[in-house]
Amino acid sequence: MISTSIDRGGIDLAAHLHVPDGFDGAAALPALVLATPGSSVKEQIGANYARRLADRGWVAVTFDPAFQGESGGEPRDLEDPAERVADLRWVVDHLVRRPGIDPQRLGMLGICAGGGYAVRAAMTDHRLRALGVVVPSDIGGAFRAAAAATPEGVAGTLDALAKLTLADVTGADARRPWLPDTPEDARAAGVTDVDLLQAVEYYRTPRGHHPRSTNRRHVRSDPAILGFDAFHLADVLLTQPVQVVVGGEVGTTGSRADGERLARLAPAAEEVLVVEGARHYEMYDVPAYVDQAVDHLAAFFAAHLP
Repeated sequence: MISTSIDRGGIDLAAHLHVPDGFDGAAALPALVLATPGSSVKEQIGANYARRLADRGWVAVTFDPAFQGESGGEPRDLEDPAERVADLRWVVDHLVRRPGIDPQRLGMLGICAGGGYAVRAAMTDHRLRALGVVVPSDIGGAFRAAAAATPEGVAGTLDALAKLTLADVTGADARRPWLPDTPEDARAAGVTDVDLLQAVEYYRTPRGHHPRSTNRRHVRSDPAILGFDAFHLADVLLTQPVQVVVGGEVGTTGSRADGERLARLAPAAEEVLVVEGARHYEMYDVPAYVDQAVDHLAAFFAAHLP
């Protein structure tokens, strides 16, 4: 693994290049950019996939999004879909100029919300020749559905967020948790949903926790997320080959439905791979499920980035 910094127009992105054994930059290898889930850092889910892809001969890049982890940018813990998509384009800019990378053989792999971000990036950046997504989520659609289920509705939620930003809240007041901070907090709050409990188990226990994954989201994130549509124009612009991987257990995250919708929209989508028995968050790190996804994705990328 090679640690590096990627210039993002004045913001430095902290990145890891996962490389095959013996990589010395002399031969130009194909490369994959990984778009990771919201709230995660480069050492978590992306690394689980990138390490396996490097073992299969790919250069696979994980990085902390701007405003998060070890990357620069203010305000901290901002999750703005437009910024997340811009990150991906800057990483591609870096790769096409980097020795040891074949700029004609670039692909992208997005996981969870990163799947939606990857779709948006690939639509208009056809330097990316193939796209894979694992349990993809249209994060904007998920947030709109959650807001619509509240008494305030989507418009009332945006009104409340406007009051917060007008008040210019700072520090801890400007950040809200993605998840309960501990399994005990989740139980105390009466959480019974299996997928939410598995998310807490992954992110907030030693199973997948990383100290730079803060479990906090700046309040300026939510209006941007609510206005984001990951798949808009995919039927027109996403002409590259696309491989969708979803878990066999439907659950409540929406990723099964989002993945199947993307496969219907993308003109060159291949048959969806359903990993039987897997729930959304089990696709993050359960070896049997991740290995099945990576084996299939490696063959897909090899076929389309020869």
